[in-house]
Amino acid sequence: MVRVVLLVALSCVLLLMIFEERLIFFPVKYDGSAYWRLNGSVYEDVHFEADDGIRLHGWYFEHEEPRAVVLFSHGNAGNVTHRLEMAHRLQRLGLSVFVFDYRGYGRSEGRPHEQGVLADARAARKKLAELAGVAECEIVQMGRSLGGAVAVDLAARDGARGLVVESTFSSMPDVAAVHYPFLPVHRFMRTRLDSISIIGEYRGPVLQSHGDGDGIVPFHLGKRLYEAVDTDNVFFTQFFSIAGGDHNDPQPDEYYQLLDTFIDRLP
Repeated sequence: MVRVVLLVALSCVLLLMIFEERLIFFPVKYDGSAYWRLNGSVYEDVHFEADDGIRLHGWYFEHEEPRAVVLFSHGNAGNVTHRLEMAHRLQRLGLSVFVFDYRGYGRSEGRPHEQGVLADARAARKKLAELAGVAECEIVQMGRSLGGAVAVDLAARDGARGLVVESTFSSMPDVAAVHYPFLPVHRFMRTRLDSISIIGEYRGPVLQSHGDGDGIVPFHLGKRLYEAVDTDNVFFTQFFSIAGGDHNDPQPDEYYQLLDTFIDRLP
């Protein structure tokens, strides 16, 4: 009986290892639908390349007199068309915003994986700096869910004017352990996105938000990440708890009011 249980567990681990990236990344490719035609929106259709030559795509929403320039890294599902309302709302706050698709998403080529997604974000930041006429370290890094881990990586390793993360996690194995508590995911997962180990290296302002009803990335994983911020060496930090908020719920008006104040306080 013990041997059967061990064989079943081993089989589950092997299957998760084989299909790991398919269980993490859920891209929606370009389909030519009306969602891709932004009638009434003022934006620039941007094509650029990652260092390995993968062709990437994004939308740049420029503000004439921006209070800040924001690179937004989205979550693990969909594509840029699903972030349009968010981009417009940020633009109304006086921000220039670049929303891009990782490899394998939307119009971007390739297949998503951890190192590729992080490389894509660096290429997007470089392109945004060129478009906005600012230094890369002057860009505010903003990300949601998996994109929060991408934003943390950029800010912690290279610096940023500010860091804003929504509904994100301490590490990808920590999330997997919640959903697969019977498997040794911390030991076998290749995809780490280990934000908690590097966020202490970041030295700028932090705004983090999380719903306390999040059923995908539990609230405590967001709090664990926030508690790893080196508060002795950052300009200021704030954690906004969204009462009853689930993972894919839109951010409430109170959050955007807080974000508005956060932008005002940026050095």
